[in-house]
Amino acid sequence: MRDSLFASKSTVPSKSGSFSPIHRWVSLDRYSWLGVLAGCLVTSMAIPGQAAEKVYVTYGILERSVTVAALEAYARDGTMDENIAVYAQYGDPTDLEQIRNVLKSRADLSPIALAQFLYSPQGEELLKRVGEVIQPDSRDSGQQFIRAAVLLAATDSEGLTVLNFLRKFPSKGLRVNIKQGLEIAATLEKLVNQTKRATAIVAQQAEIERQTDEGFSLGGLDDPRLPGPFLPKKLSFTLVDASRPGTINSSESSSAQNSAVQAGAIGRVIPVDVYLPESVLPAPVKPVPVLVISHGLGSDRNTFTYLARHLASHGFAVLIPEHPGSNSKQLEALIRGIVSEVAEPTEFVDRPLDITYMLNEIGRHTSGDVVLKDRLDLQNVGVIGQSLGGYTALALGGAAINLKQLQAECRDLKNTFNLSLLLQCRAESLFVGEVQPTLQDNRVKAVMAMNPITSAVFGTEGLSQIQVPTMLVSSNADTVAPALLEQIKPFTWLTTPRKYLAMIDGGTHFSVLSGANPGAGVVALPQEVVGANPAIAHRYASALSVAFFKTYVGNQPAYRPFLSATYSRYLSEPFMPLSLVRSLVAEQLVGEGTGRSPVSTIPQSAKTAAPLP
Repeated sequence: MRDSLFASKSTVPSKSGSFSPIHRWVSLDRYSWLGVLAGCLVTSMAIPGQAAEKVYVTYGILERSVTVAALEAYARDGTMDENIAVYAQYGDPTDLEQIRNVLKSRADLSPIALAQFLYSPQGEELLKRVGEVIQPDSRDSGQQFIRAAVLLAATDSEGLTVLNFLRKFPSKGLRVNIKQGLEIAATLEKLVNQTKRATAIVAQQAEIERQTDEGFSLGGLDDPRLPGPFLPKKLSFTLVDASRPGTINSSESSSAQNSAVQAGAIGRVIPVDVYLPESVLPAPVKPVPVLVISHGLGSDRNTFTYLARHLASHGFAVLIPEHPGSNSKQLEALIRGIVSEVAEPTEFVDRPLDITYMLNEIGRHTSGDVVLKDRLDLQNVGVIGQSLGGYTALALGGAAINLKQLQAECRDLKNTFNLSLLLQCRAESLFVGEVQPTLQDNRVKAVMAMNPITSAVFGTEGLSQIQVPTMLVSSNADTVAPALLEQIKPFTWLTTPRKYLAMIDGGTHFSVLSGANPGAGVVALPQEVVGANPAIAHRYASALSVAFFKTYVGNQPAYRPFLSATYSRYLSEPFMPLSLVRSLVAEQLVGEGTGRSPVSTIPQSAKTAAPLP
């Protein structure tokens, strides 16, 4: 939610050597097994009749136990009983101190928010996964027990800590299934390692392309990194699409709908912010190209204010609609219990329709509007989107929803760590037995999708239908829409010759987000989730979007050299390196998981950069 209740910080084992099963599991990461347990807790109502007295660590027929009282004493002053000492012999002092901190660390999460999310379809799926690892002494699924313990601990004065979770677990014994935990850890490790190798392949391909780039020069052009010569002017209005059902999830929407009811029109309320480029000096009014920004799940119009203002300063009119069924107000409605979904499946259709409706209405009414009259070139539109907004942008650009791919990918969600599938697979129910609508808008001339979800909802067949210029922006530390699965491989499915992949090494799913505070709101995002320095990602998004849309929407081909590996290297900052490629083929990624080096996976045919289209 806010794409964020799907987010988790994962640490992957990197130690090597020969270990027993217990030893190897204890060595999974620097937080040890209690760190893994703590990570599981945040992602989870039985009626509590008792509390856990012992934690059993099991691997097949092997089992050891430690009492909750012993864990409490260890957390309090470092006292170890003989069972804790068995585990402690495998850790160094730093690891052990971190374990003590994990036991006591409090997760500041609203019990109401947790309750609403854990009863949502996405929450239920996550609980099923965790319930295979954390179980009651009966060895049944721990799904209901985990939810009970999490909610009871969150409502307690001590809050949600590992120890308080154990105290609230409604079974005398809590079993941690190491075998299942190892399988999960191995899956995570494989995905992370494959993503690292894919990032290296992209970086190497960028270096190959850089050697044949024609170079770039401002030569009188406005620097894409810096604010342009125009002053952004903001205005706002609200649209009501009476042809579609309304979504009452905020006071703003409710007020707008009440007005609509009085006027005899009830429908979907779409607030819109517009940023117009104002000339410092008097200048003749002429139509300017239009860009639309589609926010992600649980975000709002403020999320990309920084990007809208930057683009408006470079001469674009920027429209930011708020999607009422998947915005921050929807998240608030979920927490209040008004709705039961993070987003209804209908959002996969409604979001693109929001933008088409907005363009239609603005085109219909601007002729009589003093401010907007003759200002907007609505036949020359670009769309930017992030996460679910990235999906929206790609759909408007021509990508088709792929029911066959959804049916194949969504059969066994319990064996995936691609958390975005929990959202993508909601689209499957929407189209079974129904005629799939055409979501493409022919006014859209180019699309830029940041951290988009693509693999199941579009698949190869759906993405290959895009013919407009397309840029995918990926972050290799994205735990919500994993880079390899959702952007890098899907980039190879694009058939348009004017395609670009930008890779932010160290960026997260939320690095490009802004607003007053990307870590504030209904569900606060920890710094580890947002990323250490989102300002760097903001600079990348700002510069790349100016160059891309100046070229393909602004009809200024002089900016095309900025869409190059050479320019991305110029932009790149050491803390969060940036790579940009125009060419990548599936064969370059075939070796993932084989242990081969990235160099060996690049076929000779791919070692020449694609010519700039």
